[in-house]
Amino acid sequence: MRTFFILWKREIGTYFYTPLALVLLVTIVFLTGFNFYSSVAFLNHGPSNTSIVEIFFRTFFFWGPFLITPSLITMRLFAEEYRSGTLEALMTAPVRVTQVVLAKYCGALFLFVVFWAPSLLYFALFWPSAHQTAAASYGSYIGAYAILLVQGMLFLAVGSLASALTSHQVIAGMISFCGVIFLFFIGLLVPLLHITTSEVHTIITLISPMETMKTFSRGIIDTRSLVFYLSMTLFFLFFTLQVFQLRRWRQ
Repeated sequence: MRTFFILWKREIGTYFYTPLALVLLVTIVFLTGFNFYSSVAFLNHGPSNTSIVEIFFRTFFFWGPFLITPSLITMRLFAEEYRSGTLEALMTAPVRVTQVVLAKYCGALFLFVVFWAPSLLYFALFWPSAHQTAAASYGSYIGAYAILLVQGMLFLAVGSLASALTSHQVIAGMISFCGVIFLFFIGLLVPLLHITTSEVHTIITLISPMETMKTFSRGIIDTRSLVFYLSMTLFFLFFTLQVFQLRRWRQ
């Protein structure tokens, strides 16, 4: 466990050697702040059955940075080790391959949480200024951020696999982004393919990021969606481990 935390802290530290982390944090805070302001302004036009939490997690100003961020965080995870030649030095240390992969992934996940945690402040500050809550129940907050976390975990796992496949950061980022976009647009298969089977429609609804976010932001927590995202995260991490081991022995 001590070795894991050393590798984890090393991974977090590498993000702040360059201004990328700070630029991403400032950009996300700015876009989410504007998104929250727009959501409040929209509800000021008249009464609505939709809460601010639901609107906040439906707009382009949320989905845009949310879909791009995982690829930017993970594109350097393994690709930079391959390119710079530090992989060989790293693996000669008394560490396991599993520890390296998990430490890198958890470092990326920690940064992802740091990027999106400030958005909670908008909802916390809404009550003192407006004298009402941003949602009807705490379930909306819990559901929205729970699905935000597990979707982010899956997208980061996809990015980790992409980074393990190549020594070029840009190529890794492109592969990761294409994978994330494919998962994002999975919900459009229903209208595009004219799917009428109720079972297939239900499955796609449970795994579509847009549909699950819409459901969870209403405070309806469906454990089937959580199980799917967590299972797929483990699936991609397993293949990341296999690819990393294979490339390690080839070098």
